Amino acid sequence: MRENGFGQPIGAPVADWGGAQPISPVTLTGTHVRLEPLTDAHAEVLYDPLVTESDPRDWTYLFGEPGMDRGQFAAYVGRLQRTPASLPMAILSAGGAGVGIAAYLRIDPAMGSAEVGSILYAAALQRTTGATEAMALMARHVFDDLGYRRYEWKCDSLNAPSRAAATRLGFRYEGRFRNAVVYKGRNRDTDWFAMTDGDWPGVKAAYAAWLDPENFDPDGAQRRSLAELLGHF
Repeated sequence: MRENGFGQPIGAPVADWGGAQPISPVTLTGTHVRLEPLTDAHAEVLYDPLVTESDPRDWTYLFGEPGMDRGQFAAYVGRLQRTPASLPMAILSAGGAGVGIAAYLRIDPAMGSAEVGSILYAAALQRTTGATEAMALMARHVFDDLGYRRYEWKCDSLNAPSRAAATRLGFRYEGRFRNAVVYKGRNRDTDWFAMTDGDWPGVKAAYAAWLDPENFDPDGAQRRSLAELLGHF
């Protein structure tokens, strides 16, 4: 433990820290999905997959509502674009079909911290290799390309699928903020998860091993789970 001149414990030094780079509009391309900055034009290609063809339960813990008409969904897309310190992304399949939305939120380059959130996957993307690849691409960009120190995931404490996804993807649970948000006329206690630049090398290796085509049998079933691989790094 380090101490200052007054005998007080202090944190480890961060050598030559000058901040991370801003998260600017960028296209992230993988094998199964492509992410690009969300625009008004994406509302048309995303509407049916995310609204009319989606399970309405997918909207329970988001600020939008199931059953929105096209105009309401376009307004929702517009609000995401106007969220301060954020960069929302449209997720497209390799063939160009709209399959989801995810956003960088609470971007703070000076502190080297950002969050991933506002995640909504179409049925065609849920529980697929592309779903994991989308999150891997976003994490890799903040850590490897831009030099961030911390990457967060937050969700309603009652959103069990989101909590499970965070853990599966290598985010570590950090605690619960009670009465953190009021949305849709109800309270939200918010659970916080995060990974750091110290966690990232192991998480990155696990992502790469899981996404390797050799990790899947001829029927597409995984040979090793991501949880198993994360346990090895």
